[in-house]
Amino acid sequence: QVQLVESGGGLVQAGGSLRLSCAASGRTISTYVMGWFRQAPGKEREFVSAITWSGGRMYYGDSVKGRFTISRENAKNTVYLQMNSLKPEDTAVYYCAAYSSVSYYIKVRTDDYGFWGQGTQVTVSS
Repeated sequence: QVQLVESGGGLVQAGGSLRLSCAASGRTISTYVMGWFRQAPGKEREFVSAITWSGGRMYYGDSVKGRFTISRENAKNTVYLQMNSLKPEDTAVYYCAAYSSVSYYIKVRTDDYGFWGQGTQVTVSS
């Protein structure tokens, strides 16, 4: 089992930045695809970004391309999401998620991810 704990959320003005962290425990994440999803009130959970086990490939949702950057430090069992140029529409609960895979390909459906954190709130004011 992999336990995931997100941190780094908060309140920020539009145009600002936040860095989310996801700390994993229970087992090493070095053979897991790690992803970030978000869910705004009244909306479905949405794919944000994911990174392969080696960090060699990243994938982003269209709404965050060019503004968000995902990275990972397997030695620290941690994944990050650097969020720049934040917009009010980025307001949501952000979830860290994982599934076991050493493939080059990244899955983007929530059903593909077997492990989830509790989420961290990000609020962007206009």
